[in-house]
Amino acid sequence: MSKLHIQPETLCQIIAKVREFQAKEEVVLPDVPSGPAEDWALQMLADHSDDLGLQAMNEAIAEMSQRQRAELVALMWLGRGDYELEDWETAVDDAIGEYSLRAGAYLLAHPMVVDDLEEGLIAFGYSCED
Repeated sequence: MSKLHIQPETLCQIIAKVREFQAKEEVVLPDVPSGPAEDWALQMLADHSDDLGLQAMNEAIAEMSQRQRAELVALMWLGRGDYELEDWETAVDDAIGEYSLRAGAYLLAHPMVVDDLEEGLIAFGYSCED
């Protein structure tokens, strides 16, 4: 049985912060990056470094273990259909490393991250609507 090592409440708080940040008019996301090393995502974070919601999201992610940050990335991948729930541990293993080190920037680089994270949560039987 696949298991999340992040509290669903924490995930919902992160999802809410990302939704709030991406909804701002001055936030413009370019095309989806091919990997975690895309510099524009870090530049966007630097440009909005005074955004309190973004700071709160980054702090929450920074407090996570490497496993939890990898799960956050893997949850997005699961939600967008890159992996099935049966492949959860493979997805987490694939996310450890560069993806988990820059999880916040990597997630924000994806315009559909909120929907994908919510779909990933649903796959585990959770919802932020509860």
